[in-house]
Amino acid sequence: MNALLHAIAFLTRIPVPKLSADPKDWQRSVAFYPAVGVLLGTLLWGVAWLTGWLLPAPLAAVLTLVFWVYSTGALHLDGWMDLADGLGSWREREKIFAIMKDSRVGAMGVTAAILLFMVKVSALYELVGSGKEIWLLLPPLFARMALVAAIWFWPYVSEKGLGTGLRGGLTVWKVSFGFIFVLCLTIVLFDWIGMLALLVVTLGSWIFLRSVSCRLGGLTGDCYGALVEWTEAVTLVALIAAGRLWM
Repeated sequence: MNALLHAIAFLTRIPVPKLSADPKDWQRSVAFYPAVGVLLGTLLWGVAWLTGWLLPAPLAAVLTLVFWVYSTGALHLDGWMDLADGLGSWREREKIFAIMKDSRVGAMGVTAAILLFMVKVSALYELVGSGKEIWLLLPPLFARMALVAAIWFWPYVSEKGLGTGLRGGLTVWKVSFGFIFVLCLTIVLFDWIGMLALLVVTLGSWIFLRSVSCRLGGLTGDCYGALVEWTEAVTLVALIAAGRLWM
């Protein structure tokens, strides 16, 4: 339970009881990231449904996005912008790291955030307008599972970043269980549409991770945050495309 509370406190703004001081609970919390994804997805589903019932779809989509950003404390968005600034500079590796550590946001980061918001709010408008708010269960779930996979399979290159030591809390069995959990939930709730989206997201996440890792020699905490935002956006697009194929 302590590990789960650490995961919720780290990835969201949801209030939790006092956290334990045991660093092992922090490490073990990684295995619960998909569970936090389910929690976030459920909240998004509820907010999207309620605002869609009370308000016009465009306004409901914007308010759902506002809640989405607030509920995570913009933690992942910060990584998305920092990575965009770093990679968008087209400098050498060490200079990229220096740019990513800079607290100031540059033009590439702002542009990346605007484009991300455009994709997300457009997708939210489509889901709210078509009464498919339940599909919002999947983007946070897939993104947190992708985060677990990134921590397990890809090297971490920051010596003192937020992600330091997180891999130590994972095992082959924990990672495998997470994948099985995501797969079963997707099949049960969303049938082949969810499976198609999962395949697209898996490929998209792998392409993202491989591209970033090739440039940086591994991943940082900002890369983790950017991965979450990327995976959520890809999931939304994949779900809507799969839904149109079904129709």
